[in-house]
Amino acid sequence: MGSSMLGRTRQAITTAVRNRVNGPDFATGTPLWTVPGDRWFTPADAIWRVHRDPAMFIGGIRSLLLQSLHPVAMQAVSEHSGQGSDPWGRLQRANQFVNTTTYGTVAEAEQAIAKVHHVHGFVQGVTPEGEPYEAGDPHLLKWVHIVDVESFLLAHQAYGERPLTPERCDEYVAQTAVVAEQLGVIDPPRTRAELETQLMSYRLELRRTEAAVEAAELLLRRPPLPKSSRPAYRMLVHGALALTPPWALARLRVPYYPVRELMAPPIARAACRTLRWAFAVDPVHTPPPARD
Repeated sequence: MGSSMLGRTRQAITTAVRNRVNGPDFATGTPLWTVPGDRWFTPADAIWRVHRDPAMFIGGIRSLLLQSLHPVAMQAVSEHSGQGSDPWGRLQRANQFVNTTTYGTVAEAEQAIAKVHHVHGFVQGVTPEGEPYEAGDPHLLKWVHIVDVESFLLAHQAYGERPLTPERCDEYVAQTAVVAEQLGVIDPPRTRAELETQLMSYRLELRRTEAAVEAAELLLRRPPLPKSSRPAYRMLVHGALALTPPWALARLRVPYYPVRELMAPPIARAACRTLRWAFAVDPVHTPPPARD
């Protein structure tokens, strides 16, 4: 393959992935990490390393699948997002928020958090069982937070270029708590052990709903992607499914195949290596490398 064709291939991969995950407007603004000002985090922090690696894309898919199993959270999304249960819009908004709070200045991060608070103020209603809900409920906020954190960390440890040590895993969880508290999460986990304990406390609240099944169908089987991009996307999907508990897959009506746990990891790692290769030639829109 000639150098020009190789360059076009890299550009096509980076554009397709960033437009789908970050939204098409991501590349038009000034990169967050180049804006002068104080920041909550630096390239020396664990949160920078985890959020910079393409394994984040796999973690994002897993997180959306698990989050949809909380019926109240899913109802809030389907009734108030303006996009039904569309998981792609949720993925883009979540990724933009993570980028801003990880790489942006304190002022930019606080502005992103204020925007979320503003939107949450309009998200409220009553469940079919007659239970009132609102998006700013600290209990629901914690659910979304801990599923995100667990999913991003699991994906990084399984498919990331440089998995974290146990101490750095705790550091990552503690750093995500800085943002969570600003969002209104009460007592977010600060170690991996606390993260696992808090996740288990939600287990009895989770169940299948038609909105959750629909979201999984859109995310896994009917992605709004050109046919040429779908094989690569399926590699990421299989990586996410391999990290999703069988009980969760069953509730989402996603078949569980034990062989997936053997075959998916090397496939997902290959996909992440390809994305790292593609992003390496686009330093303007790729955060500076993490450092120890």
